[in-house]
Amino acid sequence: MIAPVASRREPASPIAVTDATPESVAGAALARPATKHPALTRLALTDFRCYRQLRLGTDERPVVLTGPNGAGKTNLLEAISFLAPGRGLRRAKLSECDRVGEGDVSPALSRPPSSWAVAATLLTPSGPVDLGTGREAAGQEGERRIVRIAGETQRGQAVLAEYLSVAWLTPQMDRLFLEGAGPRRRFLDRLVFGFDPGHARRLAAYDHGMRERARLLADGARDTAWLAALEDGMASDGVAVAAARREAVQRLNRAQDGRRGPFPAAELGLKGTIETWLGEMPALAAEERFRSLLVDSRRRDAEAGGAIDGPHRSDLTAHHRIKGMPAAQCSTGEQKAMLIAIVLADAWLQHESRSAPILLLDEVAAHLDEARRRALFDELLTLGTQAWLTGTDAHLFDPLGRHAQHFRVFDATIHPA
Repeated sequence: MIAPVASRREPASPIAVTDATPESVAGAALARPATKHPALTRLALTDFRCYRQLRLGTDERPVVLTGPNGAGKTNLLEAISFLAPGRGLRRAKLSECDRVGEGDVSPALSRPPSSWAVAATLLTPSGPVDLGTGREAAGQEGERRIVRIAGETQRGQAVLAEYLSVAWLTPQMDRLFLEGAGPRRRFLDRLVFGFDPGHARRLAAYDHGMRERARLLADGARDTAWLAALEDGMASDGVAVAAARREAVQRLNRAQDGRRGPFPAAELGLKGTIETWLGEMPALAAEERFRSLLVDSRRRDAEAGGAIDGPHRSDLTAHHRIKGMPAAQCSTGEQKAMLIAIVLADAWLQHESRSAPILLLDEVAAHLDEARRRALFDELLTLGTQAWLTGTDAHLFDPLGRHAQHFRVFDATIHPA
């Protein structure tokens, strides 16, 4: 069904792999009828992490990847995560994903790294679409990311949210409720992308405006007209970002009403200045208030090196509904189960409104008891979305049987299990 490609490296752009023909992907099913949920039917990696070149053909069923630690399972999930806006499931710099060639373990003696590329064929309700992304080849130390859709270069990554939604759970997220607000905010934003693809563009615009404003303030803010224009854009985009998050939280809470099972419902909330305003006044009034706050805080923000207040400071809160306890005070197992409940609630909401997200579940099954494992598998099969699951013990996934595609990963090669 799959074949790791060991041929010579193609001298092409970092996204040239989007032009691979179906014949180069053994077992890929690219000519399937329309489906409700997006699914990857072809995944191609070039110089990504431990993979020199890889072609993987799949269908709409869940994909199970098993193998020893360090075999390359999580690297595959990370590659898929780059098909959505953002920095991927590891939050890595683009250059950190470049593959270092064979040779001595010392980086100085190894072959220099090469710019990476990830390409895929996405089966959508309206037919297959070719997606590609990678680090720009020019300048090995560069951090510019290229995105192509159907062979056309796009302006920015935000457009990817219009084609698919991707959500993930990783072992590092087990401490999501215990650490700072940043990871929780990013977790929520990925869920918002599924409801509102424009959220990615507004986030990018707000972040750009915030960086430009900080630069002007550091330089003494001589161009006050440009500063006011940036603050106007930040006010508009910032309130829209906060409003989208509030709506997503309300939807997720409603989606968990009445749910029973081994995954406890989480009561979600938002802490933030703009979110508080939106509960008290119309969005236009909140926008004007945020604009005035930015103007009044210029001196303070200049000293701090950036805006002290805004949606980039907001936080997602969670409580165990039955116990009424903050998630941070619950056991590790309960926190994990609540995260799964949130992701499943999001998937069901998208299933009803648009199409379910592709789920990347890294080492999730190993930390669940048998009852919760089977419940998770049942939910995924009932939902009908394509989920990618990894683990070291293949027997944990036996209940999925032929309802899933099983692959063995070893030393950056993949074979049908």
